[in-house]
Formats: sequence, C-alpha cells, structure tokens
Amino acid sequence: MRAPAAAEEGPSPEEIQVPVLENVDRAITGLITGVPPLLLVLAGWQLWNRELRWRDVAIFVLLYAFTGLGVTVGFHRLLTHRSFKTSPWLRGLLAVAGTMSVEGPVISWVADHRKHHAYTDRLGDPHSPHVDRGGGWRGALRGLAHAHVGWLFDHTQRGARERFAPDLLADPVVAFVDRTFVVWSLVGLAIPFGLGMALGGTVQAGLDGLLWGGAVRILVLHHVTYSINSLCHFFGRRRFRTEDHSRNLLWLALLSFGEAWHNNHHAFPMSAFHGMGRAEIDISGLVITALERAGLVWDVHRVGAERQAAKAL
Repeated sequence: MRAPAAAEEGPSPEEIQVPVLENVDRAITGLITGVPPLLLVLAGWQLWNRELRWRDVAIFVLLYAFTGLGVTVGFHRLLTHRSFKTSPWLRGLLAVAGTMSVEGPVISWVADHRKHHAYTDRLGDPHSPHVDRGGGWRGALRGLAHAHVGWLFDHTQRGARERFAPDLLADPVVAFVDRTFVVWSLVGLAIPFGLGMALGGTVQAGLDGLLWGGAVRILVLHHVTYSINSLCHFFGRRRFRTEDHSRNLLWLALLSFGEAWHNNHHAFPMSAFHGMGRAEIDISGLVITALERAGLVWDVHRVGAERQAAKAL
C-alpha cells in the first residue's frame, strides 16, 4: 500500500488501532512471548537426559512448514498484498494455517503490515528500528529491540483494522477465522499432541509432540518472523532502490520461506515472488507456483526483468 498524502506528518488518529483492554492485551502478549522460551529450557533438559526422537523432529518440521507457509503465503502474500487470487476454501485454509502460528488475529496482522508499508521506516511504522530510538550503538540496540519484540507491547502505532483492512472485515471467510483466533491457536497445539500420541502410543509421546510441535515451533517461527521486522531493516544487502532501509538477508531466507528477500519485497510489494534471482531461494514462491499449476490459484502477480532492471541499484 502507498502512504497517504499526509504520511510525511505521521498517521492520523483514525489510522491507529486503540486497544479495548490494553493491559489484558499486553498480559496475553507477554504470556505468548514468554512461555515458549521457558519450555525451550524444558526441551534442552529433555535432550540432555535422552536422545531426540525422529517423531518429534518430524512433528516440528511438519507444523513449522504448515503454519509458517500459512503466514508467508496466506497472511502476507495473499491477504496483505493480494499477490494472487484463490477460492474461498483455500483462502480460509491459509488463514487458519497462519492463525495457528499464534501471531495474532489475521485481520490485525494484515492491518499492522499494511501500515508498515504505508509508513516504512518513518513515523507511523509500527515496528521500524529507525524511528525515534536515538543515535549510536545504544540507539541501534533500542531500535532493534523495539522492531523485534517491543512493538508488540506498544499500541501507539498499531494499524487500525477499519482503515487498513476493510476488505478483510467484509470477507466472511477471513472474518470468521479472525473471530475464532483462540480456537485455531488451540487446534495448532492439539495437532502435535495428537500426532505424538498416534506415533508414540503414549500420553508422554503426545506431550513430547506438543513440546516440539507446539512450544518450540511457535518460538522459532515467532522469532524468524520478528527478525524480518528487525534484522531485515538493519543488516544485509540492498538490490533495489527503495525509500526505506529494507535489506536482503541471505542466511534467514530458508528459515523464513523466502521472506528475508526483504528489499526485493519492498521494491515490488505486490509480487508473489520475493526471490528474484537463481540464487534467491523462495520456498513460498515455489508453493504458489505449484498451486498455480494445480489450478488452485490464479492471477499471480509477477515482476518482469525490465521493471527489475529499472529499479536495480
């Protein structure tokens, strides 16, 4: 989305989402953010006492891929940027998969991200590491901490749903998934527990599956997503001219399913493909291509070589 005419002066009040119960929201955010690291300690203790079982690795990878692609292909490229079109049932499935990542209700996620693009690295950006954080290395650290996780507790620049996502509020499929956020978050925990029991045959196996496919998976996916907001606006290389600090971060590309080609994305936000070179692996783009060939998605937005060359540094 392009910035409104008054963007240079910052967002207007109607563009900022005012929380209904701010302290409750912060408490829930703290719980979701703080519990997975504590359970990671339990996972470390588990590894110290006995070997990691293949079924736990398989459950982690399966849930990480399903929910991670729900965020990258569903929340981001489909619902935020409308990079392709699909049927209501697949739109709903992708929204559910992304919701199971426990990164917040889908419409709020989209509103925040659209506002990020409207005010990238300027006053109004919900999670820029470059706005009002001071200079020097201390300012840089404060900015990175804010962009990585601090902004989740700061509601002063969150995107108003009615302003930035009216299309999704009017979409009955997405609106239903948004209203039932808690249900799908719990389903995302029930599945690894059920898989653990099915593969291991015991409640303990189910708890192990819940630990790795639930807590550890959520922790890793959250911090990979947060790193796009923080690290990819601070470190890495710039391939295209943009009016922000977005950068491509090679080592994060695989874990983020291609989202770390972030400068490419900010140069061409509507592109369904963030990897724009042979060496730029974009798993989300490959998934979209596969869905297109299967006839499940269409009107896939691509950026031609001439447009890329015109904007290249």
